[in-house]
Amino acid sequence: MSRRSKSGIVNVRMVITEEKILSNIDKVQKLINPKSKKQIVQFEDDTYFKDLIESIKAYLIEYPKKKNFPVSVYKAAYELVEFATNQFEENTKKVEELIRQREENIALAGQLKDLIEAVENKTDDWKDRISEAEEEGKFSEDVIDTLKLVGKDKTRKSQNYQDAIKLLNARVNNLESNLHIEIDMERIEDRSKALSYIGIEVAEALKVIPKPVDLGTAVSEAEKVQEEVKIEEISEAQEAEKIEEKKVEKVVEAPKEKVAEKKRMYVVIIHSFFILNNIFIFVSMKIYIQNS
Repeated sequence: MSRRSKSGIVNVRMVITEEKILSNIDKVQKLINPKSKKQIVQFEDDTYFKDLIESIKAYLIEYPKKKNFPVSVYKAAYELVEFATNQFEENTKKVEELIRQREENIALAGQLKDLIEAVENKTDDWKDRISEAEEEGKFSEDVIDTLKLVGKDKTRKSQNYQDAIKLLNARVNNLESNLHIEIDMERIEDRSKALSYIGIEVAEALKVIPKPVDLGTAVSEAEKVQEEVKIEEISEAQEAEKIEEKKVEKVVEAPKEKVAEKKRMYVVIIHSFFILNNIFIFVSMKIYIQNS
């Protein structure tokens, strides 16, 4: 990233400010780079990141002579928005995949519960059902072996039997809770909030600056986008997400299984709104890049 201004500004103070903004843009780029060691952890509490963005936004908006705006800063800010847009798209895909994974795990938990019940009650077809599950490869070898152990036990009092039941129930709980997936989703969603913040704040600020005539091929052409999505729609999607989150907090207590089912339903709704919100912001950033 070049640190030399092409704008013709000779004011020493402005040159220093230009260098500072370029440095801030570089810091933001590192914070949102998935390969970087130092990344956004909790967007809402990350005042350092927000301060960097605000400094960039203020420079873009308050620069006195927009026609003489430094090409180096314009190029760096534009590339930051473009990079954030691409990362935003990747994050949305990751969240969608994690949601699918979570639903598959919940379905597997239900199947495993049925198998546990079958081997505990020694149903006529318990051996066939275990063999079928083994052939389908839905469960690991240790789970299949444990199910067989439970099915073959005649006393239900041995230590091996008790340990086997505990192991199987723990596996069911892990599949239902999806703790590792929820943690991954929270991290990705937090990074996406930071990326959307760049898209809204920096991309909007760039609109008030004329595109430098000598920018050349430094800015790559964006893909054509068929829909137009305004920033107001993004705000509406974010507000809808907040409303759904409040609904989760107000869920009335019900029998354990119903509460778990309702919780899963609301979580899916919230993440669906998150994905929809991501699409709105992603398309808005793409439209900006295309029109620049």
